[in-house]
Order: sequence, then C-alpha cells, then structure tokens
Amino acid sequence: MSDPIRLFAEHCSRTRFEDLPEAAVRAARIFILDTLGVGLAGTNGPCVTELIDSSAATLGDGRARCWGHERRLSAAGAAMVNGYQIHNSEFDCVHEAAVLHPVTVCLAAVMAHADRVGGVSGRELVRAVVLGVDVACHLGVASTTGLRFFRPATGGIFAAAAALGSVLGFDADRQASLFGHVYGQLCGTMQPHTEGSPLLGLQIGFNARNALIAADLAARGLPSIENVLQGPFGYFGMIEGAGDIARVRGDIGRVWRITEVAHKPFPSGRATHGMLDGFMELQAEHGFKAMDVASAEARIPKLTHHLVGRPVKDDMAVNYARLCGPYVCACALLRGAVGIDDFSDARRHDPQTLDLGRRIVAVVDDNPDPNALTPVTVSVRLKNGRELHRTIATVYGNPAKPMSREAHLEKFRRNFASCRAPLPAANAERLIEMLDRIEQVDDIRRIGDLLVPA
Repeated sequence: MSDPIRLFAEHCSRTRFEDLPEAAVRAARIFILDTLGVGLAGTNGPCVTELIDSSAATLGDGRARCWGHERRLSAAGAAMVNGYQIHNSEFDCVHEAAVLHPVTVCLAAVMAHADRVGGVSGRELVRAVVLGVDVACHLGVASTTGLRFFRPATGGIFAAAAALGSVLGFDADRQASLFGHVYGQLCGTMQPHTEGSPLLGLQIGFNARNALIAADLAARGLPSIENVLQGPFGYFGMIEGAGDIARVRGDIGRVWRITEVAHKPFPSGRATHGMLDGFMELQAEHGFKAMDVASAEARIPKLTHHLVGRPVKDDMAVNYARLCGPYVCACALLRGAVGIDDFSDARRHDPQTLDLGRRIVAVVDDNPDPNALTPVTVSVRLKNGRELHRTIATVYGNPAKPMSREAHLEKFRRNFASCRAPLPAANAERLIEMLDRIEQVDDIRRIGDLLVPA
C-alpha cells in the first residue's frame, strides 16, 4: 500500500476553488486578515531587525516584502521574517485538536512566493490556505501521542507545502514529491518553548523559508522520497512518535479544518486561554478585585501544564512570560484582559503582578488525552474565605464560542496600529474591505502594498 501522503497530495491537486464550501472560504477570509494583523504586531518582537539583516546577508535582497518594513528580500528571506513576526507575539490563530497554528507558516510562504512571481489571485490564495490548513490539521489530529516536537513548525511546513503546490499547479505526483522535500527540511524542537527563547518563533520562520526552497526543488524535478509519513523513518514515527491515518481518512475532502480554527483573543500561548477564560468569567460574575484573592488554582490537562504550567519568575524573558499561565492570569485579574503591553519590561517586573502570579498554581488533572488542552477548572479562594469555581470546556475564540466580527476586527485594528513603523490608518480599513472580497482580487500583491510603508 502506498504511503498515505498520497491521500493529501491527491486532495491538494484535485480540489478547485469551486469545491470549497462557503464556510471554509469565509473562515479563510477571517484568518488571513487576522494573521496579517498579528504579523504587523510582531514587528515589535525581539531581534526582528537582526533577522532582516541576517536574511539579507545570507539570502539576498529581492522583490518580497517584509511586513511593516521598507526592506525587500528574496522570497525565502521574507517568508522567514514574516513567519517569525506572525508567531513571536503568540497571537496567531490555532487549531486546538491538532495543537498547531495552521495558517502561520502557510501564509508567510505563499505571500512571499506571490511577491516573487506576481499574478497570484485572491481565489488562489484562499484555496491554498484552506488546503494548507487541511493537511497540517489532519496530520495533527492523526497523531496518537503527546507533543514531542514543536508541531506549529513541523506540521506548519506541510501546510506551506500544500499551499505552495496548490498555487504552483502541481499534480499529485509533484505534490507528493514536495511533501517529501519539506520533510527533509523541517525543524521544530520544543527546547526553545521550555526555555522561553525567541528561537521558538524563529523555527516558524525557518520552516516558511524551507518550504519555498523545497517547492523550487520539486518544481525542477529533484528526486524526493515516497514514504513520508509511514516509512521506517517517516514523520509519524520520527516526529510524532505514532500516528493513525484512519482517524482522518474519511475526513479528507469532507471536513474542512479551517472551519475549526480558533481565534486567539490574547497574545499568550493558547494553552493559557482556558485558564484566562475561567478566571475572567469568575471575576465578571462575582465582582471581586485582584487584591481580594488569597490564592487560586487551575486544574489542567497534562499537555496544557507542559506548555504553560511554568512558575512565575523575577527575571522572565518575554517569550517565557507569554507561556506562563500564572503570570498571564495575574495580568487579567489585575487589568481585566491581557494585551501586548503586559509583556513590556515594566509589566514583567511589576511587583504586584508577580506577587499575584505566585499565588496562582497550575496542577495536572487526570485527563488521559495526551493532546487535550481542555477542560480546565479554575478555583479562587478570596481573603474573606469564600471559594469560587468554574470549569471551561470550550475556550473563547473557538468556533463554538467565537469572537464576534466586531471583536476580531478590533483585534486586527489594534495589531495594525501597533506596527513598529506606523502605517496609514486608512490601510487597515482597505485591508478589511479587500479581505471581505478576496475572491475578486486579481493579484494579492495589492494586499502586500498595504502592509509596508509607502
């Protein structure tokens, strides 16, 4: 039997824009816009200027835009910069069951390719993103073990491969070859996540860059491999630990994973959001103040604890703080929400926030699912002795508990306005209008025009 990578290659090669249900197209419009805004917010992330300079030195200048900057780089260089910017603030959309950010690597790669070649239409972009999300999320859902590698990067490169092959018009054979080439170039260790290092987001950029290189190799007919997923050293065994394609086989071409993607209302790890949701709902219902809290606890699945159960520290780096559940929950209890400013130097060293964060404890529950992020149960003990409890099964931002259009457009506008090099405010409204009618855009470089200084 052939490797199941053929199922995904055939799905990508045979699916036309007309085959996509309106719900998938609508979700693509929403999350492309969301991702562009997050990428602009990421211009404020650590070491962005150094990354641009490094990309120029190693990969050269070119036609592709770095969002929020005047500098143009090669397509591979711009994809690396934009991929990093999209993820460095932990604000990019997520597929919870697959445990990955499926649009991030995909959009960075396709937009850079479109800058290089021109003529990529809005319909082609939507189709590419929908197929990319499908492939990455099917792979994530098919995994039967807990997170071993950084799946937003390792799964994300397959999303980029599907999207690029779609735009390039690859048949199933060439698409399968491209999947092999990206498997040979993927990366994504969890060590930067553990240490709170910017290398975590850089790995997103590396995979966007490598997907473009892999697509060029496949386009020129360089030989690849066949047993990408289930070979003795294939993706499921080497990267995931184990996977069962039967879990998703019947969903390919029937379940459109982009309709399951969740917004991230806050710029912190998605695994913090169930905790945030619970504490914010309790505070809104009962009206207590942060100063009233004696202690608090979050009972969370093993994966959630692994990702964000880390303790508050005096010297937290930005990336560590974004993935520290007790810290972000303290920010929310003190200020009613979590924003980009909560990860400034001043906020990360604020004694009141650190003190409250140390009174919030994350403990592992008995959930047997190795990939579960929910349910989450939070408890607050007030200084007057009162105890409050809330269980969150569905987290705000999930399609079953969605952000309203008004809310997600406000998120986009805030992110757009936070770009390090200010862009005209009118560009934000033009982008919203353009994405609302993305199918009518003949060349998506027009989108890129609104993402950089004039």
